[in-house]
Amino acid sequence: MTEADHMRRAIGLSLEMMRSGRGGPFGAVIVKDGAVVAEGFNQVTSTNDPTAHAEVVAVRLACQALGTFDLTGCEIYTSCEPCPMCLSAIYWARLGRIYYANDRHDAAKIGFRDDFLYHEIPLPLDQRAIPATRLLQAEGWAAFEEWDKKLDKVAY
Repeated sequence: MTEADHMRRAIGLSLEMMRSGRGGPFGAVIVKDGAVVAEGFNQVTSTNDPTAHAEVVAVRLACQALGTFDLTGCEIYTSCEPCPMCLSAIYWARLGRIYYANDRHDAAKIGFRDDFLYHEIPLPLDQRAIPATRLLQAEGWAAFEEWDKKLDKVAY
């Protein structure tokens, strides 16, 4: 299959699942060595899970299928430029390339907040729309300190 074929599948998933009432207009396909490893579609409204974006669902399924949290060597085809959450998941999973059809500005035109989130992230904490307050730093650090000394930890 070609890159265009994989993108058509991502777009097809977005249409099929949106039309079935299972979520928003987003689909994603993860490919390794030319073969589809996993497919995901937006399931936010059907599962009441705001993290069930197409890309996150596809990453979860690809990790299960390959038995690893490291998707090095894989690429993702997604019907829309990933939002900050999905982009973070893609980076954490170490996917090697992102292909997308619509971008964040297209998503904003139909009411999705991706562009708002991209603007929020670089703001200082005290200027963001949702207040953030640091509590119990010393107690929290104890877990990090123990992790740092753990001999059998699996780095990720």
